[in-house]
Amino acid sequence: MLLAIDVGNTQTVLGLYEADKLLHMWRVATNKLHTSDELRIKVKPLFESEGIDASGVDGAALASVVPRLTESWHDAMVTMLGKEPLVVDARAAGDLFKSTYAHPAEVGADRVADAVAARILFGPPCVVVDFGTATNIEVIDEQGYFIGGVIAPGVETSANALFSRATKLAAIDLVDPGTAIGGTTEQAIQAGIVYGEADRVDGLMRRIFKQLGYETQVIATGGLAESVARISETITVVVPELTLDGLRLIYDAQK
Repeated sequence: MLLAIDVGNTQTVLGLYEADKLLHMWRVATNKLHTSDELRIKVKPLFESEGIDASGVDGAALASVVPRLTESWHDAMVTMLGKEPLVVDARAAGDLFKSTYAHPAEVGADRVADAVAARILFGPPCVVVDFGTATNIEVIDEQGYFIGGVIAPGVETSANALFSRATKLAAIDLVDPGTAIGGTTEQAIQAGIVYGEADRVDGLMRRIFKQLGYETQVIATGGLAESVARISETITVVVPELTLDGLRLIYDAQK
């Protein structure tokens, strides 16, 4: 079995694979101060809750956008599994990540994994929209090259900024309010944030399609992908485990 780990600034997603089948997926809060020992303690009950013996895990693939945690997760996996994890980046992905990007080493590991998974599982051309701390858009052209994309503040990042600076506005659930004209303060905020995110993505996709000269399928992933995809006009499919699939594909290519 393979343990795939996607460490984001806000959440960490873990997936356990048997060959190409995702057996279990867990989403936990990211704590940037966690040591390797604390991370092992965090993973152990997840395994135990599903009756998983760590000795049956053959390896790990790690994507991290938090440098401090990259080392901690690396050390935790070495101690827990007795094996060096594959730390994914553009170089580790090799020929799976073809790019025209000026500086491929600058591309975050999560973006690399998303691009690899989208190209292999859906075929080029395609675009990934990853809803996380940032909303990342990755563009793969007709030749299968990652040519760039968009990085914007994520839904929850924008919402938290609003709630922290506007003292009279309380945090709310980010769900579809069912109306573009909010009849309450809660609905007004939901319309602005949820519809605003969907329209932002659709607007960016139309600009991307225009620049490409053709339309593509649009794959959404990340914590709020389902919510936004339901009201988007350009998102065609939602794959919650897309980043983990990319890590698995890159890991398997190293064998």
